[in-house]
Amino acid sequence: MNKVAVIDYGMGNLHSVAKAVEHVGRELGEETEVIVTPDAKLIASADRVIFPGVGAIRDCMAEINRLNVGQIVEDAMKTKPVLAICVGMQALMEHSEENEGVDCLGFVQGNVRYFGDDLKDEEGKRLKVPHMGWNKVSQTQAHPLWKDVPDNSRFYFVHSYYVNIDDSTKITSTTSYGKEFVATLADDNIFATQFHPEKSQIVGLTLLKNFLQWGGQI
Repeated sequence: MNKVAVIDYGMGNLHSVAKAVEHVGRELGEETEVIVTPDAKLIASADRVIFPGVGAIRDCMAEINRLNVGQIVEDAMKTKPVLAICVGMQALMEHSEENEGVDCLGFVQGNVRYFGDDLKDEEGKRLKVPHMGWNKVSQTQAHPLWKDVPDNSRFYFVHSYYVNIDDSTKITSTTSYGKEFVATLADDNIFATQFHPEKSQIVGLTLLKNFLQWGGQI
C-alpha cells in the first residue's frame, strides 16, 4: 500500500491532484490510498506528502499558520518524499512580495517576486499577468522525477509570482515568460513545481507517477 497525503488547509485544487495521483497509482498497478486531510497524525502516517496551493499567499500563509501546516511539512521533509505545487512551492520561501509583503515558511532560502505590470517578450510585446498557459520547461539537472519526461516538455502554469532562490544548485528546471525563472527545485526529500502537474497531461502524470516511486533525496 502506497499512502499519499494531500495537505488540506483550505487552499488548492486538492481533488484534481488527488484524482491524478489515484490515476497514476492504478497505472502502476499498485494499491494507492490518497487522503485529503489537515490532520497531522494522518499526514505523519503517509508514505508521501503533497503540499498544494492556489490563490493569494497572504490567505494561504494565514491558514498554514493557523493549522500549523508548516510544522507538518517540516516534519514530513525529514523522513519522506514531499511534492510542493504552485503556491505550495512559493510558501517554502522566506518572503513574498505579494500582498505588500508576506513572511513565508523559510524552508528554502529565497523569495517570491512579482512578474511586473510591464512584462514583455523578446520582441517587446507586452505579456499578460497572470501567466496562464503552457510553457517549455528546461531541465537543468537530473532528478528521479524527470524519468521518462523529455527535456523541454510543456507544462501548465497559472501564476503572477515566481520564486528566486539563493542556491542555484537546488534548481532542477527553468522556464521563461518575459524573464527566465525557476520552474522546479529539489532539496533533499522535497521536490517543488511552479507548474501544475495534475493539469499537464501526459508529462504531468508521468512526473506524479515518478513521485509515487521516488524514495526521497537523490
